Amino acid sequence: MTVGRISPVTGHYVGIEVEGVQYRVFYLENGTGQPLVCQHTAGCHNHQWLGLLEDEEITGRYRVIAYDLARHGKSDPPLDREWWKEEYRLTADHFTAFIVAFCDALELEEPIFMGSSFGGNVALQLALRHPDRFKAVIPVEGADHAPGFYLDWWQHPHANAAQVCASGVWDLMAPQSPEHDRWATWFYYTQGSEAFKGDLYFYSVDHDLRGRLGEIDGERCPVVMLTGEYDYLTTPEDGRRTADAIRGAEFIEMREIGHFPMSENYPRFAPYLRQALQRIEQRTGG
Repeated sequence: MTVGRISPVTGHYVGIEVEGVQYRVFYLENGTGQPLVCQHTAGCHNHQWLGLLEDEEITGRYRVIAYDLARHGKSDPPLDREWWKEEYRLTADHFTAFIVAFCDALELEEPIFMGSSFGGNVALQLALRHPDRFKAVIPVEGADHAPGFYLDWWQHPHANAAQVCASGVWDLMAPQSPEHDRWATWFYYTQGSEAFKGDLYFYSVDHDLRGRLGEIDGERCPVVMLTGEYDYLTTPEDGRRTADAIRGAEFIEMREIGHFPMSENYPRFAPYLRQALQRIEQRTGG
């Protein structure tokens, strides 16, 4: 970023109600036009999308909105609930209801939803549950099921949870990604360790669309899936298999990219994202 330059990205808070509970949600935005709502990865926050938020080629046509899920980044836990007395375990029901409530609060008409990792998985849930609320979805690093990562040692009294969570994502990034951006992604993860395990409950336990992908209508709500070749959590084979089982869905494999494409190497990710957006425009008439 040029010294002295003020970024066009702005931050705001909005109040929403989800399942009878109130939240104050922080989001960043930039651009005008078609709303493009972006969900960060598990245990992280919306700074992962800064490259996209400052991409003039996209923000010239899209209103890019990247929010912090409650308990992440600058979005607090529930405002009117004794949240500290219960274990945080994110469910598909709550996750999808949260996203719809957020879009409703901003009065977004036919937004495109894009999420990565557990955000990619919830994009599939939205296409299944709310196909008429979203113009299209872009599941990034998503699949029908990603078992095995809801583990106790993500938060253990004998370990530094912040470093454990951050180091756990290091080898999910492509070796070609710039070192500075890989370390930035690592740094983001040092800040979200308290939410990471609860997020993984959704990612590996509650999200399971095996046998249900045929219920998603990719003609009604277009689905364009993007998966990096270095992602071993949800591999390109997983993404392709998932897309093949959804009527009308499309799959794009991203070369030299890992599990965190938007933050580990945005310049490499951007052409694939533009390709996905073009396919959506072609299928929806703009």
